[in-house]
Amino acid sequence: MKRHIATLLALAVITPFSFCQNAGKSWSDLDYAGDGHVSHRLDIHLPAEEKAAYPVVVVIYGSAWFANNMKQMAFNAMGKPLLDAGFAVVAINHRSSGDAPYPAQINDVKAAIRFLRANKATYALDDAFIGITGFSSGGHLASLAGATNGVSTFTKGAFTIDVEGNVGPYVGVSSAVNAVVDWFGPIDLLKMDACERAKTGQSPEAALVAGSLVDKADLVAMANPITFLDKQDPVFLVIHGEADNVVPPCQSALFAAALQEVQRLDAYVTVPDGQHGPVTFNPETFKRMVDFFKANATN
Repeated sequence: MKRHIATLLALAVITPFSFCQNAGKSWSDLDYAGDGHVSHRLDIHLPAEEKAAYPVVVVIYGSAWFANNMKQMAFNAMGKPLLDAGFAVVAINHRSSGDAPYPAQINDVKAAIRFLRANKATYALDDAFIGITGFSSGGHLASLAGATNGVSTFTKGAFTIDVEGNVGPYVGVSSAVNAVVDWFGPIDLLKMDACERAKTGQSPEAALVAGSLVDKADLVAMANPITFLDKQDPVFLVIHGEADNVVPPCQSALFAAALQEVQRLDAYVTVPDGQHGPVTFNPETFKRMVDFFKANATN
């Protein structure tokens, strides 16, 4: 009898460690849509700390929506501070504007989130918290993901879009996110020229909607996160460099003001001499991002 009790006590001590063994694991090129396309792959990185399940942050690369396979760059840019803070970091690909016009890109982001929720047990993910962040066009998509929590289809003027989309096998699973960090993302594509007007001629924004920004103004408005904002959205942290010559800093100023109006802005951080990545990415702003996600993961 004593031997039996001793065995049970030993198992009680050993079992949590023998069955977790998640620390430091990673998975590459998981096909979240099930279609074999490189644009529909993601990587999962788990922290070195041993836990049964980890809160999640999804990271999205910037490419002016021109790239469909830069997830490693997104991880390299912002993954380490998030991993060190105890988050599972998920770097995702999405279709480029050359692969398909908007809203394909936000459809892909939402499909990736649904994949994570549907497979949380396999990859030791705690879907009670899924944060999302991205820089440049990735910041735009991260912001759209947060602003469109719970939005399925949306109509403006002559255009109706399916925001949620039907990419992948997990349609019906929630694609909601809990907190957003937007790093110098374009927001109002009709005001990318000094925040007063749309760019003329060929531009990444025109490529995204496959046509004239002015002629497709209603569609472009549905690529603007501000269109969807309400008080039920997650909270946002917005970061932009004051010397950014790619995405005008006034884009984030417009966004921060709109977020403030619906009480969804945690902070708007401007970086003196910050460029489109260089200087804006620094230990202090990374700490702001990590602290923001940690505070919201414990709420």
